[in-house]
Amino acid sequence: MKRTYFLLLAFVGLCFLTTAANGLERINDKSGKQPFGVNLACAEFAEGHMPGEYGVHYTYPKASELDYFKSKGLVLIRLPFKWERLQPALFGELDSIELGRLKKFVTEAEKRDMPVILDLHNYGRRFVNGEKVLIGTPTLSVAHYADFWKKLADEMKGYKNIYGFGLMNEPHDMEASSSCWFEMAQSAINSIREVDMEKTIIVGGDDWSSAERWPQKSDTLKHLVDPAHNLMFEAHVYFDRDASGSYKGSYDQEKCRPKTGVNRVKPFVKWLQKNNLKGLVGEYGVPDNDERWLKTTDRFLSYLQKNGVNATYWAAGPWWGKHKMRLTPSQGQDRPQMQVVGKYLLTDDVKN
Repeated sequence: MKRTYFLLLAFVGLCFLTTAANGLERINDKSGKQPFGVNLACAEFAEGHMPGEYGVHYTYPKASELDYFKSKGLVLIRLPFKWERLQPALFGELDSIELGRLKKFVTEAEKRDMPVILDLHNYGRRFVNGEKVLIGTPTLSVAHYADFWKKLADEMKGYKNIYGFGLMNEPHDMEASSSCWFEMAQSAINSIREVDMEKTIIVGGDDWSSAERWPQKSDTLKHLVDPAHNLMFEAHVYFDRDASGSYKGSYDQEKCRPKTGVNRVKPFVKWLQKNNLKGLVGEYGVPDNDERWLKTTDRFLSYLQKNGVNATYWAAGPWWGKHKMRLTPSQGQDRPQMQVVGKYLLTDDVKN
């Protein structure tokens, strides 16, 4: 009887390890069903305080937040962070303390079989000597940007749960630069591939990564060359009038309709399908003050799921307080948005 019991335990353990391994393998195989998830935003806070004081101006998500979203089946985590904090000096070494914080979070996610997108949340810019500077200008070169990504990719290449390196959050108004966003992205791809030929590289779109304006503003990204043939493209979608995600007015004042989300993301999805490319929606989110926002979200997520495009909700994290868009639970109670967001855990098995 004891022998049977121990054999059963061994079998259960083997099944668990196989399931976990399959989950990690899915990270490197973007052709099958893909996970939905959430942004855990807090490491990029306080842009006006660079680098800022840890625990005062910014922080990192807690393991308990990973446990909560894992319990809801939202396993994909997009982690925004700031270039200035990880690499204080251009061409310098990465800050060991800040890198340790990032690695600790990724390790906690890895323990839970949760994939992580490392999202450089800098909008095509960074602070240099107290001033915000555009990449591709004399003070901040494309080489500086590529150097950062090479060093970070080298540090993170050993982690099995990196879903992708997010090259840049919402690049925009790049006209003043000597280089276009396409050239910056290509330079970062080249530098990453010098040290890592396995991880997916995620390329955000120009013009705030607008899904609606993707064919007009980001069509050239289809010509990017990756020697590893492992690129994804990231668009953002919000449902308020100016698509900014600020939601200053009511549902009616913002002129939202049930199909607003579908209509705005469709140009991006059709672009992916036309060019046989992989993509995700890195940011979407709605307020908690009108159930009609949830109906619009439901249609939006259903459309994405059927078309094989996953998404991460904006946002959650330990410092979101009473923000109307937060997905972090309040006093142990799920937020209203979770009743819709929690329905969509995996995409359908659709190849672009």
